[in-house]
Amino acid sequence: MDDVLKSVPASEQRHDVPAAAVRPAPELSIVIPTFNERANVAILVDRLRQTLTDVTWEAIFVDDNSRDGTAAEVRTIGGRDDRIRCIRRIGRRGLSGACIEGMLASQARYVAVMDADLQHDEALLSAMLERLRTGDVDLAVASRYVEGGSADSFSANRARISRWSGEISRRFLKVELSDPMSGFFMIRRTVIEDLAPSLSSQGFKILLDIVATARGRLRVAELPFVFRERLYGESKLDSRIALDFVALLIAKLTNDAVSFRFLLFCMVGLTGVGIHMAVLLGTLHVLTDLRFSLAQAIATTFAIAWNFVLNNALTYRDQRLVGRSFVTGLVRFEIVCAVGALSNVGVASWIYEHDPVWWVAGLGGALMGAVWNYVVSAAFVWKSR
Repeated sequence: MDDVLKSVPASEQRHDVPAAAVRPAPELSIVIPTFNERANVAILVDRLRQTLTDVTWEAIFVDDNSRDGTAAEVRTIGGRDDRIRCIRRIGRRGLSGACIEGMLASQARYVAVMDADLQHDEALLSAMLERLRTGDVDLAVASRYVEGGSADSFSANRARISRWSGEISRRFLKVELSDPMSGFFMIRRTVIEDLAPSLSSQGFKILLDIVATARGRLRVAELPFVFRERLYGESKLDSRIALDFVALLIAKLTNDAVSFRFLLFCMVGLTGVGIHMAVLLGTLHVLTDLRFSLAQAIATTFAIAWNFVLNNALTYRDQRLVGRSFVTGLVRFEIVCAVGALSNVGVASWIYEHDPVWWVAGLGGALMGAVWNYVVSAAFVWKSR
């Protein structure tokens, strides 16, 4: 018998599994992106248990390697309840990317996305599920701006930003939602499977990306909910979300033809020119006996370091280097940009020899240097770890 089994490919061998050990996938997966939300995990899980009594469900916590032990807390609870799962991401950051990974890890018919901060009303999940079960809705969105909804817990500044970004989304991306910035929704998993290759893993508003990418093909229902105040932990909203919003806007307006990361990289480079000139002027002014070539080298080194710090904070904020990685990243960036400067001069000189128009040659060299710096630094400085 053993000889017979050895002659059959492993993929074709039959393995009998007791019927009691086989369970179908749950009807609903709830994807919950987390970063430093340990205090809220047990409370949220308990609320889901109390709410979804008549539904087969699972909760997939996608944690961006929280420092407070969020992933460990989820795994502890999951050890007692197999409906609770954890995906711990190392070297990857960003709410949208976490949501996409969680949704693609599901085998449920429907997937929901909600925050872990207890500000989303978990009781609305049942109503969302009922709408999707009817078959005439692909996406159910929890809205703060339809009748019965409320965002009164927002500060005046956050309320202004929310409405402003929503209006821009409707005007430029033609997203016909009252609350396109909502982070609380439920969707058919097959829809996500189709859209996933075109979604951005960067950014913070996955719903906006989904609806903009679908370009009007989704049947949408909006349900009102009252946005609660945060009880534990700190809000993740800061000035960087504006960059994420602009990045998504540019990507969708250009059908993903324009990389916002590259544009931001070039903008940082322009500020580096100002730093370079300031350091060069200051060095020559203070050290009057210093050779120009040495002063230029010092200014170049400072400018590259400035570009690295700014790119690390803004352009690659989702892959930010810290500690020892920051130091090694700086050294690598200095080397990459030094080679980029040589390629800049080489290309510019080659162009000028064939067509002696100074600004064309200069622009060509600068573009070559920028592309080199961007591509190589993405691969060797801010590479996925």
